[in-house]
Amino acid sequence: MPDLIIVDDHQMVLEGLNLLLDSQTNINVVNLFKSAQDCIEYLSNNSVDVILMDINMPHMNGIEACKIIKKSHPDIKIIGLSMINEGSLIKLMLKNGADGYLHKNSGRDEIIEAINSVMNGRTFISNEVTTLIFHPNHKDVKISESPFPKLSRREQQILEMIIDEKTTHEISTQLFISFGTVETHRRNIMIKLGAKNTAGLVRIALEYEILK
Repeated sequence: MPDLIIVDDHQMVLEGLNLLLDSQTNINVVNLFKSAQDCIEYLSNNSVDVILMDINMPHMNGIEACKIIKKSHPDIKIIGLSMINEGSLIKLMLKNGADGYLHKNSGRDEIIEAINSVMNGRTFISNEVTTLIFHPNHKDVKISESPFPKLSRREQQILEMIIDEKTTHEISTQLFISFGTVETHRRNIMIKLGAKNTAGLVRIALEYEILK
């Protein structure tokens, strides 16, 4: 019976996944965490078999956390979770050591299949995502072509405004989108560029000429 922990900054997601998996007699959910830092701290004194790890979290994203955990606990299986079906982001998660990837809309059977697959040493990627990142006609950046995943047009637009020292409220007003949407784009940009804060985001964008 694999011991499993779930890491997601949304309480409803944590509770939903816990409820879904708690009924499975062959899976033991031992803990829930709302931040990657808490998960890493827990692992310094405890051992688990599998982690369901949200990719898009504040402070420390799942991609960075995956890299850190795999370095100190290479035997732990990590399955990335996200609402974002973007090939370059998923590839980056896998490149940093993840053993699988699931969309948050995945059903119970697929989640259980993913857990069983990684426990048996196989990489699991849902069919929907496999089509997305490996289809020959998919217009997605290859990781080898750039150190960072490609930003969408909207993300480039918002990044340019962040560099111009626009606040989230100003960006929201000028682009006619909600405050929350701007924050979501900001988090996604930080994940893609591996930045921990706005200062780091600006530095990376300028150093690597992301907007050119």
